[in-house]
Amino acid sequence: MNLDVVILAAGKGTRMRSQHAKVLHTLAGSSLIEHVMRTAAELKPRNLAVVVGHAAREVQAHVGDGPIWVQQTQQLGTGHAVKLAVEQLPDDGVVLVLYGDVPLVTLDALQRAIEAAARGGLGVITAEFYDPAELGRIVRDESDRILGIVEYKDASEEQRAIREINSGIIAAPGARLRKWLECIENDNAQGEYYLTDIVALAVSDGIDVEGVQAGDAQEVTGVNDRVQLAELERFFQMREAQRLMREGVTIADPERLDIRGHVSVGEDCYLDVNVVLQGAVTLGRGVHVGPGVVISDSEIGDNVEVHPHTVVEGAVVASNCSLGPFARIRAGTKLDDGVKIGNFVETKKAHLGAGTKASHLAYLGDAKVGAECNIGAGTITCNYDGVDKHETVIGDNVFIGTNSTLVAPVEVADDAFVAAGSSVTVKVERGDLAVGRAKQRNIKGWKRPGQRGETDTQRKK
Repeated sequence: MNLDVVILAAGKGTRMRSQHAKVLHTLAGSSLIEHVMRTAAELKPRNLAVVVGHAAREVQAHVGDGPIWVQQTQQLGTGHAVKLAVEQLPDDGVVLVLYGDVPLVTLDALQRAIEAAARGGLGVITAEFYDPAELGRIVRDESDRILGIVEYKDASEEQRAIREINSGIIAAPGARLRKWLECIENDNAQGEYYLTDIVALAVSDGIDVEGVQAGDAQEVTGVNDRVQLAELERFFQMREAQRLMREGVTIADPERLDIRGHVSVGEDCYLDVNVVLQGAVTLGRGVHVGPGVVISDSEIGDNVEVHPHTVVEGAVVASNCSLGPFARIRAGTKLDDGVKIGNFVETKKAHLGAGTKASHLAYLGDAKVGAECNIGAGTITCNYDGVDKHETVIGDNVFIGTNSTLVAPVEVADDAFVAAGSSVTVKVERGDLAVGRAKQRNIKGWKRPGQRGETDTQRKK
């Protein structure tokens, strides 16, 4: 079976009160249309067509190359938009119509609708709403067969009492959809061409219309304003939190966890409050993540302790490490087994060997540090000369004293020792002690400077 997907993304989204296209507003770290396109991609369609209108250039620049772009210069309704798209698609397969502002529809519901269309029928995704508000209603006969969809503005009071709503998402045989779209008219309260009118046309043609009910009404809820966007955000986050808990993660408070990407976890992890996981994040077994931690695009090994308010981004952390509190592990960092990164330590493009410790107040950038080293407080690798970045190389079992400055490019060989307060500019050989500081002088009889005009007697007081 050939599948073609159409995504409608031409609306202005007036109620968002924004300068940007509605479909570009973000949910869980991705734009609404990105969510829809990722779901569509999992269906492996032959073609993907995106209908744009308002802020078309902005949407196209955001999405990039790949889709067939269809311009809807006049906003004449969903039926008109789909008609423009199918004119650019072959009609020998199934066409699935999605919406750029309905981000959380599940693959299960879509696949059932597609299967209905593959059998020659029309698949319509519906949902039961406690309060359907102004959504289109599904009209059924005494045998529970779908007869049509009536829009709220055209519905009678009896029809408005129906709680089953039309999501707008349909799957239909391409040739039949093309024919039905040619027949719809705009004699309605909105003066638009409704895609929903194809349901009545299918019924009149004797085509089976199969209602596929979504598992949860929120899955097919569209975003029309920022209130609805926030509601969907919390639904998504709770759904993700529940997934992680089923996979063996303890979450201190599921309502205070934010997942903005894809997270895979091992058993017996613990996530404290206000943790944010962004991008592709992998947590091993027994990882403990403290409150206020942000982890982005990183791999965290087994039994790692991430202490409160630590930021980890683009790093690979081996097992049994300890990070933070208040540490920043930047992109390109690789930490081997048992490394300790303490409070107010920052690393960037740094590889620290097994058992090495930087317990507090250090900056390690563009550095290669061996195993079992001690990096004292206040240590800085001076990696930037104003034009280029340079590397610091530290061997195994090296002791770097407090408040040392390592001016790259520079090397400290195995078993070397750098005295506290040193500025190191040349290679320290194996086993050597480097002392790079000015000789201390003590000045006898020195007097503290006083305020201007102050006498010796006043100073003594």
